[in-house]
Amino acid sequence: MNRSARDVPGSGSAVIAPALGASGAALAGAAAARSVEVPSLAVPVDELGMRTGSVPSLVLTIVGLYLRRSGGWLSTAALVRLASDAGAAPGLTRSAFTRLKQRGVLVAARPSGVAGYAFAEGASRMFERGDRRIFAPRRMALGDAWSLLSFSLPEQQRGLRAQLRRRLQGIGCGIVAPGLWIAPGYLAEEIEEILVELAVRGSAVLFDTDDPRPAEPLADAVASWWDLPAIAARHEEFLRVLAGLPAVSGPTAGPGSELAEAAAFRRYVLAVDAWRDIPYVDPGLPLELLPDDWPGRRSIPAFLELSERDADSALRHVVRVRER
Repeated sequence: MNRSARDVPGSGSAVIAPALGASGAALAGAAAARSVEVPSLAVPVDELGMRTGSVPSLVLTIVGLYLRRSGGWLSTAALVRLASDAGAAPGLTRSAFTRLKQRGVLVAARPSGVAGYAFAEGASRMFERGDRRIFAPRRMALGDAWSLLSFSLPEQQRGLRAQLRRRLQGIGCGIVAPGLWIAPGYLAEEIEEILVELAVRGSAVLFDTDDPRPAEPLADAVASWWDLPAIAARHEEFLRVLAGLPAVSGPTAGPGSELAEAAAFRRYVLAVDAWRDIPYVDPGLPLELLPDDWPGRRSIPAFLELSERDADSALRHVVRVRER
């Protein structure tokens, strides 16, 4: 195999979100001037384990989408209103705030005496890492590089070993053998970040190869390294959610109206909430190695189309709620 070992951690680039516009920029500037003491992030955002569609998951999605775009702070009233607009009951929303505080994602903050929430230290970076996955799905082509990770941790560190395996699965790595994992080459930097964060970089070696040679056909090997039926089921579930979203427009909600923008906000939040875990479990394997009826062929374009159509209108709704 043509391969090379990696020894130096890298860094990824975040996807740039839609701009707030003039009114939103003013809000962001005012909020950025606030000084808030925040604790460190206790749990990586991508490991919070919230069920898609639940109120805590919807609140997490809203926070991830709009807290940074509002200068890092939103009032409790605005967050409750936005969650309600996405279909969440106010009482459950407030419970979700408590849960996110306990998990080290949010911290209560009262600039100028107004109750609200800001990010905990480190949380914004975790959401930026999520942006890279959620809004810019990647796809390997045949012949692209793969990354292989070999590691060995002693039995005394079995808890750390289990955590490493959980984190690797959480970014879409496949299992060749207990101590040998595989992923598309573009995940190498994220793998190295995990190794560094868990302080196990010295117990691991990363290899790049563009020519893996299993004994069986590569497509069969891929099917054994990843749980393809489980990944396909997530895509199918997203398509079902998408089919049940509110209509794009109605007789009382013309394009550009407040009602239309509120509807766009609800569609967008529900779609992102249903989508945001999929790019973590689906690493973007070459379509030639996947079943012909792979649902990702439909779900990825559908998500990108909805995002292109509704993101700006949804953001205008958020700015309107924020300014009230």
